Amino acid sequence: MTSQTVRARAPQPPILLREMIGSVAVLTLNRPEARNSLSEGLIAELDAAFRKFQDDASVRAVVIAASGKAFSAGHDMKELTARRTDADRGRAYFAEIMTACSTMMQAIVHLPKPVVAAVQGVATAAGCQLVASCDLAVASEAAAFATPGVDIGLFCSTPMVALSRNVPRKQAMEMLLTGEPISATAARDIGLINRVVAAGTERTEAIALAQKVALKSAYTIKIGKTAFYRQAEMSLAGAYRYAAEVMTENMMARDAVEGIGAFLEKREPKWHDD
Repeated sequence: MTSQTVRARAPQPPILLREMIGSVAVLTLNRPEARNSLSEGLIAELDAAFRKFQDDASVRAVVIAASGKAFSAGHDMKELTARRTDADRGRAYFAEIMTACSTMMQAIVHLPKPVVAAVQGVATAAGCQLVASCDLAVASEAAAFATPGVDIGLFCSTPMVALSRNVPRKQAMEMLLTGEPISATAARDIGLINRVVAAGTERTEAIALAQKVALKSAYTIKIGKTAFYRQAEMSLAGAYRYAAEVMTENMMARDAVEGIGAFLEKREPKWHDD
């Protein structure tokens, strides 16, 4: 058996690493050689992880991190280009992969638990979309963000959906139309991320932020996150009607009784998560 054969049979490292740190699940994109581009396989694994966490009471928050220098360079262009030889020039596959990616991004929003991005490097195109889809984001001072599809004739239309729901229109349009990267500080200033931290500390800081939220009532976080995204799509009057209904239901929950009681009695609450 030649050394070449042995190398060919060597097991490949997992493309998504999973770790539990207390009640925080840490998912690490692990395709550093491909700048953590979102391949078909990586999209599927992320989607499966979010769906598994949906009803897992041991997971109270999620952190998405990445190996290597880049957080994520977006879609895997080599994988997409390889389908140009299909009979339909790849149309069916492109529709399938874009739908799968969009479904995965929505799974983050629909997950009844906070999701925090830990961005150590560049996040471009669908990688920027992934950051924008998370509830919270902590970035290294060395990180950068861009939607550069326009530079290769491919407007970042799906990343645009998440981006435009995070930052003001003028700033979103500038990123989309020019493709130019913005710094972590600029990303914080326009609302794309929450915090800029020293390089190398972003993962630790993101986990600490996730742990802080994980200490709250899981029931309260669930209804609050759901309400936040739902009301954002409503008219002002509709949002207030809906929010009043949510508040009323929330007041009837055991954790509201416990939390208010603990506040009045000046003690720490003991959550029931219902």
